[in-house]
Amino acid sequence: MNALQAIDLLNPWQRDFPLEREPFARLADRLGCRVVDVLAACERARDGGALSRIGGVFGTGAGGAALLAAMAVPPERLEAVAALVSSHPGVNHNYQRDHRLNLWFVMTGRDAAAVEQAMLDLERRGGLPALRLRMRRAYRIDLGFDLRHRTAPGVMPPAGEARPIAAADLALAARVEEGLPLVPRPFDVWAEALGRPVEAVLDRLRAWLAEGTLKRFGAIVRHHELGFDANAMAVFDLPDTQVDLSGELLAREPGVTLAYCRERAPGWPYNLYAMVHGRDRAAVHEVLERVGSRCGLAAHPQAVLFSTRRFKQTGARRFRDLPAIDPSVQEVLHAVS
Repeated sequence: MNALQAIDLLNPWQRDFPLEREPFARLADRLGCRVVDVLAACERARDGGALSRIGGVFGTGAGGAALLAAMAVPPERLEAVAALVSSHPGVNHNYQRDHRLNLWFVMTGRDAAAVEQAMLDLERRGGLPALRLRMRRAYRIDLGFDLRHRTAPGVMPPAGEARPIAAADLALAARVEEGLPLVPRPFDVWAEALGRPVEAVLDRLRAWLAEGTLKRFGAIVRHHELGFDANAMAVFDLPDTQVDLSGELLAREPGVTLAYCRERAPGWPYNLYAMVHGRDRAAVHEVLERVGSRCGLAAHPQAVLFSTRRFKQTGARRFRDLPAIDPSVQEVLHAVS
């Protein structure tokens, strides 16, 4: 499947994926083909990297914990340290960015204590400190944008706080993060594993969407494989009294895919973040120039960090227990230290 075919298949179903017993039959009907063809196309998209999973994106506050972290890694150690970080099952994103702080990753876990313990373990094993850039407020967190343009064209509603997931539903939440099996009746597989009626599973997913616990349920794509080669994190140092206003404006700007406020850290004065995904750097710079003017950001200290290498990209894992780090990775790290 080439990129255009993948976009045609995945783009319409990044949200509003059919929550019914035979969802792929609905997709096949829309596409004018057989269910077996849809499933085979999804498998090719997954195996080729364009499709991460068909599952859900939970809102902030639904449960678990996540932390953005950054390390300044000596260039000669970058490969080994990145391998160590990526080996941790709680790390779902791990990127090199063009900055002194060159390794950026997200650690997830069931609670803040588990995340902090994982961070301490990574620091001990790697022999390097990591900045902890905790989320203070999310203005927009949704990468489900129309893939047919140079940057994200639509304006999504601002991010809100989700209701916490009940303990009885944590096992279902873990499966939502993991993704549907690519079979004709995928929700039946979940229901059997959970010991629940399939309609109860579907009703819970519908309720989560209606109340905002789930921001969307559908195709979770990897943008790089679909032609979005430029990924920039723009950061700004704003007075605390101004950050919410500017963040709310950013959330409504076309081209901005993520916008949030984070804690500052020693040597890192920035508190407002905006992510822009584009097909080339020129498109990203066009967005940043526009939003800098429209959102009152141009006069404030700022930096733009493009990603230059992706070491790991998977779904978050906030609702399941995580195994330990593979000890073999530590041996590689020691070999180059």
